[in-house]
Amino acid sequence: MSSNSKPDITAANFSALHTFLRGYFHEDVEDEYGTAPEAADQFCDDAETAERIPVAREWQQVCELTQSQPVALNAALKKLGSAIRLNEEEIPKVSAVFARCLTTKTARKLVNE
Repeated sequence: MSSNSKPDITAANFSALHTFLRGYFHEDVEDEYGTAPEAADQFCDDAETAERIPVAREWQQVCELTQSQPVALNAALKKLGSAIRLNEEEIPKVSAVFARCLTTKTARKLVNE
């Protein structure tokens, strides 16, 4: 392990993301949600803050560890339970959804009430 000790990409270290990937980034993602970014968006709408925040943070961490390189990121996501491959356009879109879901749930809820 290097001195800056990056966590290993395992389901144990990224348990929230692992659960999300298995529930949303599965073989039927196109039938169910359309695209991976839409699946992430749906999760952010469905999930409670306590679920959303760890998933979004872990997503950002995995992106940092893989430098959002599609091959490395897809390998990491597959290891964590994803059944789909993200293309280069989808990766920043999914990241944007998670960045938004770290900030806006409460604001969006207030608007809808």
